[in-house]
Amino acid sequence: MLSNQPLPAADILVVEDEPKLAALLRDYLQAEGHRVTCLADGLAVVPAVRAKEPQLILLDIMLPGRDGLDICRELRTFSDVPIMLITARVEEVDRLLGLDLGADDYICKPFSPREVMARVRAVLRRRPPANNGLRLDAQAYRAFYNQQELDLTPVEFRLLHCLATTPGRVYSRDQLMDHLYDDHRVVTDRTVDSHVKNLRRKLEQAAPEQELIHSIYGVGYKLEL
Repeated sequence: MLSNQPLPAADILVVEDEPKLAALLRDYLQAEGHRVTCLADGLAVVPAVRAKEPQLILLDIMLPGRDGLDICRELRTFSDVPIMLITARVEEVDRLLGLDLGADDYICKPFSPREVMARVRAVLRRRPPANNGLRLDAQAYRAFYNQQELDLTPVEFRLLHCLATTPGRVYSRDQLMDHLYDDHRVVTDRTVDSHVKNLRRKLEQAAPEQELIHSIYGVGYKLEL
């Protein structure tokens, strides 16, 4: 049975090119306390998610600019945000294709807005909140913590990426140095310490009550998430 208990407010992206339907979904979601952004153009979806990842996406399949299934496929290359596909297609092959691409649920038009809200609650309950933890986009050199983008230099991103590869593992300064620069220039321990200090400061802005990077005296550093 799908529960009707309220959930904490979530950032939800609605991608629907039918204005009346988009407005209907927005109104129902906002009535449950969620923060809603609406897009009507398929080409705008991936940039929007890269800029600020939502906690759920309601994604129409038939969109101008780009097909929803193609969007879903690309999103799954860098994000595990829950995706609910919305479409007028009812063929089983489309249903299976959508779910195989990584969709979390599939709603066929016409639908009851109340049913959609129940399914939204179910999806949000079974997935961990998207605003907790670290997310790295290695292709774009972008890092997010608590859904806040960290303004990192390329060296700081490489440092964080190295530490995040195995959280809890202690990396020596020599091991970290090997990952900092593409040209493998010679740097000192103090250079590594300086980058760690800057990285810590930026992480603290996103997680002021957490110490994520720990110093291990005489050994090096580790990341604890």
